[in-house]
Amino acid sequence: MAKPRALVTGGAGFIGSHLAEALIAKDYHVHVIDDLSTGSFDNIAHLEKDDCFEYTIDTVLDTRVMDKLIKDCDVIFHLAAAVGVNYVIENQLRSIQVNVKGTEIVLEAANRWKRKVVLFSTSEIYGKSEDVPFKEEDDRILGPTTVTRWSYAVTKAIDEIMALAYWREKKLPIVIVRCFNTCGPRQTGQYGMVLPRFVKQALLGNPITVYGDGSQTRCFASVYDVVGGVIGLAECNRAIGEIFNIGSDVEITIKELAEKVKHLSGSSSKIEFIPYEKAYGRGFEDMRRRVPDLSKIRAYIGYEPRMSLDDIVMSVIEHMRA
Repeated sequence: MAKPRALVTGGAGFIGSHLAEALIAKDYHVHVIDDLSTGSFDNIAHLEKDDCFEYTIDTVLDTRVMDKLIKDCDVIFHLAAAVGVNYVIENQLRSIQVNVKGTEIVLEAANRWKRKVVLFSTSEIYGKSEDVPFKEEDDRILGPTTVTRWSYAVTKAIDEIMALAYWREKKLPIVIVRCFNTCGPRQTGQYGMVLPRFVKQALLGNPITVYGDGSQTRCFASVYDVVGGVIGLAECNRAIGEIFNIGSDVEITIKELAEKVKHLSGSSSKIEFIPYEKAYGRGFEDMRRRVPDLSKIRAYIGYEPRMSLDDIVMSVIEHMRA
């Protein structure tokens, strides 16, 4: 039998490249498309020698390219999007265009050829809500449109609504995953991701810079656990038309994370606290807590994050040292 064919948009990015690896290991033929705006060819270069891997360096905004790639695949994992708080704040118009128009192009072509779509969304969807843990059907609380931060959550909400409309009206098979703080080797701190930023600072002996007072909490999951769960959902017919949180539900403050990075790396770096205004400009808003309810994904595919936070931090440290 022919191997199933997967298209991974944004496949040269951190999560996308790990997903491509995991799909190949599960005997998929994988085609990656990425414009390298936030991804890196280095993330997928090691896959070039594999007969089950192909890549295209182009944008998902090119409708002709996307139509051909989607026609030739069985399932699309749509990750191509603006990523990272820093990138979104500095490239707001581009972020909106890629997140909304790019998803529309993918969904239109997928509907034309009736291909399954696994749409990657985000924990940012929940906004400023403090009603944790977040359930997939919970209300969302967002800040004003004058605060750039919230544009990302709004665009991803539009993506979700479009995907669900295609499922309800066109019967296009879609699955939506909301990723919570996913970490691991190859992740860069360049666009605002906190763990690789902390690790780089610690290894260089620079101050580990915590924004705000450090009491805000997050739940950090291994990229290996997350991509395994995503593939499980893609292969679960009962998951079609549904939304799933994915990540870890073990909570830690950002201050504690900085201390853990310092300890595990053996660094002598000082931990410094920087006001949000200095880091991101006036008017920036942050979420105090971000904790997923994972009961739904556990019920559907038996998902369980296996990698501890210490192991995740060490994997990032070892990758950066190498």
